[in-house]
Amino acid sequence: MDNHRQMPWHSMQIEEVYRTLGTSVEGLSDAEAAERLRKNGRNELRRKPPKTISQMLREQVTDPMVLILIGAAAFSAVLGEWTEAAVIFTIVIINAVIGIVQEKKAQSSLEALRNMSALTARALRQKEESIIPAAELVEGDVVYLSDGDMVPADIRLTESANLKVQEASLTGESLPSEKEADAVLPGETVLGDRRNMLYRSSIVTYGRAVGVVAATGMQTEVGGIAGMLESEDELDTPLKRKLNAVGRTLTAAGLIVCVLIFVLGALYERPIIPQFLVAISLAISIIPEGLPATATIVMALGVQRMAKQNALIRKLPAVETLGEATVICSDKTGTLTLNKMTVTHAAANGDFEAGRAIPVGEAARQHPDVYREIVYAAALCNDASLDPDESGGIIGDPTEGALIYMAQEFGIDHESLEDTYPRLFEQPFDSERKRMTTVHRIDGSYVAYTKGAVDEMLPLCSHILTAQGVRPMTEDDRANILALCRKMSEDALRVLGFALRTIRDIPDKDGENVEADMTFAGALGMIDPPRQEVADSVRICRKAGIRTVMITGDHKVTALAIAKELGIYKEGDMVISGEELDAMDDEALMASAGSAAVFARVSPADKLRIIKALKRAGEIVAMTGDGVNDSPALKAADIGVAMGKTGTDVAREASDMILLDDSFTTIAFAIKEGRRVYRNIQKVIQFLLVGNIAEILTLFAATVFNFDAPLLAVHILWVNLATATLPALALGVDPASRNIMKHQPVKSGTLFEKDLVRRVIVQGIFVAAMTTAAYWTGAATGGHAAGQTMAFCTLAFSQMLRSFNERSNTEPVWVRAEGANPWLLAAFAVSAALMACILFLPALREAFRLVPLSGIQWAAAAGFSVMTVVQAELEKWIKRLKRSR
Repeated sequence: MDNHRQMPWHSMQIEEVYRTLGTSVEGLSDAEAAERLRKNGRNELRRKPPKTISQMLREQVTDPMVLILIGAAAFSAVLGEWTEAAVIFTIVIINAVIGIVQEKKAQSSLEALRNMSALTARALRQKEESIIPAAELVEGDVVYLSDGDMVPADIRLTESANLKVQEASLTGESLPSEKEADAVLPGETVLGDRRNMLYRSSIVTYGRAVGVVAATGMQTEVGGIAGMLESEDELDTPLKRKLNAVGRTLTAAGLIVCVLIFVLGALYERPIIPQFLVAISLAISIIPEGLPATATIVMALGVQRMAKQNALIRKLPAVETLGEATVICSDKTGTLTLNKMTVTHAAANGDFEAGRAIPVGEAARQHPDVYREIVYAAALCNDASLDPDESGGIIGDPTEGALIYMAQEFGIDHESLEDTYPRLFEQPFDSERKRMTTVHRIDGSYVAYTKGAVDEMLPLCSHILTAQGVRPMTEDDRANILALCRKMSEDALRVLGFALRTIRDIPDKDGENVEADMTFAGALGMIDPPRQEVADSVRICRKAGIRTVMITGDHKVTALAIAKELGIYKEGDMVISGEELDAMDDEALMASAGSAAVFARVSPADKLRIIKALKRAGEIVAMTGDGVNDSPALKAADIGVAMGKTGTDVAREASDMILLDDSFTTIAFAIKEGRRVYRNIQKVIQFLLVGNIAEILTLFAATVFNFDAPLLAVHILWVNLATATLPALALGVDPASRNIMKHQPVKSGTLFEKDLVRRVIVQGIFVAAMTTAAYWTGAATGGHAAGQTMAFCTLAFSQMLRSFNERSNTEPVWVRAEGANPWLLAAFAVSAALMACILFLPALREAFRLVPLSGIQWAAAAGFSVMTVVQAELEKWIKRLKRSR
């Protein structure tokens, strides 16, 4: 591929750029784009390659604990203990295979996560604007960019309107750079001064642009320094670090106990080799080296489940934080509502005096000429377009999409009107002005159309358009307009005002502000119906201790109407407007934030204040946003949630989670899934640690009281491999409890809750007691080997049976509170089959130093195993009894 990064695109005329890249103003065909993609590769930067199987195997074999096991096996072989050595070597191999499978699963899950969060771009293909994955852009593609987009490749501008771009990632300049498509610059112009170029990873902060892709992937300027990205660290999470810390603590404690057991055995003059092997196997079993990997797999699988429900988690730690959320700050439009804006009412001329808005259908049928200027303004002062790839779809803002469909009701095709009266100048919408203006040549005159918030526009209007023509606007006119717009807002309609002004010349880039001395043409009322399922989600969140707060730029009355319908607002809650918010200091806002259900008429910049106030009040905040100005608040929130359909690239990059369907219900589902993941990890911890404590206590008691060891080293290693690993993974994907959204938010700072620690200790002691009792029963009825066999069976089968206990710490084992878990049944079946092999195949039975048991001994071992389940169930019953009282 030609190194297009070195081409002086900034010094070429636009026609020369098209010619060099083999493209035109009409863009590429699908076939040509596919051929270029095949030839030149995807528009991606190189990343650190994933670990190979051999690398994973090397890491598994060189793990300190595995090296100790290999040493113990070699030591046994030297001393002629061939059976012991062979069993340990086999277990090492099986353990390495399981470790590799786990790591490979986590790796593929995280890679799928990265792929799902890929950016998109708007490109001209087959002469139509289409949304495509940014990775599929090729040199010669014509690309559209607007406020909030991240530049997907190196681009030579062909059109621009008031364009400003943040290029700090490349140039170090903190202020946005102004861009101009028509400029042709000297070849030696430095990168920071190339005002006709856009570079990958920079951000459009203002205006809009059209450009042609000059370089992609590693050929971009950012690609030139992509080597730094290749050293990207492996994904880590607070929970994984916490589990590693727990592992280190348990390792230290376990090694101390193992040394103590070995020393005591030596003092009692026990055989050194078996005692040494038991101490080694205990050390291995105590250390939960697989727990962080298991936790990562559980979270990654949770992420994949969320993605299937349109919740794309970009950062794995967000899965942990989701379970803690206490407040969801949600935008209204598209998140709580359908995001299908429909213009339902129009008001012009005498409608304001009459105090009623006309249904759009009636206006289109009976008075099309009366509303002509409003329709023209709505269709021309508009950046949206119909999506050629999706019937009924809109590319752009849903509000502007509704205006396009409204124009169609009046028989006006938006694209044909733009072709007849092309845009000659524009002042783009921004959140401070709350309006947008475009200039067109119509019937020999230059006409500026403005649309925006009525209360922001009226002070700029000096005239009003009536059926009799244009006349000066009176105070009565202003009062009538505001009164009707207020009435429309109370009916939950979003109101947009429209004005026009005839000017003499097209303003230059820094020309006069055309948004003055305007003629008010009328207003349109539109509605975005509430999503019916949101009310249920709000109610579920409320039961779960999660408060929903609506933050919107709409009028107070409109926001309140929607909030009441969805159950967000309850009697006694506060509704705070932007003006009231501005009048509050930070302390007053923090005091009010706890009881506020709606923040209305606020700007995106106000969201940051609200988020900070809620966090100071001790809340864990999830916040939705879609614009460039939302990105600071998205970063400040504990969980930043960006809109997948209407959100800007900048908002998505700042977020922890993306809503692919822009729906509030998806947030509620993700919180439920976050709680499920967190609780499942606790189940795994409880399940594994109970077994570890039982093994330690069984052997420690035998050593302290100087009776024969109830278990051999290979028994411990086998139990940890065959009866713990698979059930632990199965518990990690356990369905969510039916009551999971009825509890208060969990706190990740208390992974080892007091109740969990108590259960682990009590159950561990009881399993150890049953294992020891099984040994003494077997020893009394059939000798030492029978005792060890019964102890081994009791420990293994109690571990397998307890996996069903661990599904719930409150519900009985026979109640499917979480629904069926087929993976747990499969894990139990595989573990049982493995146990059957070593218990009933003579060669394996002899290798593990086991003996056949009599019917009475089998019944006793089964009874001791079942008793561990009974103990756990009794503990749950006592807990339920206390709670009911």
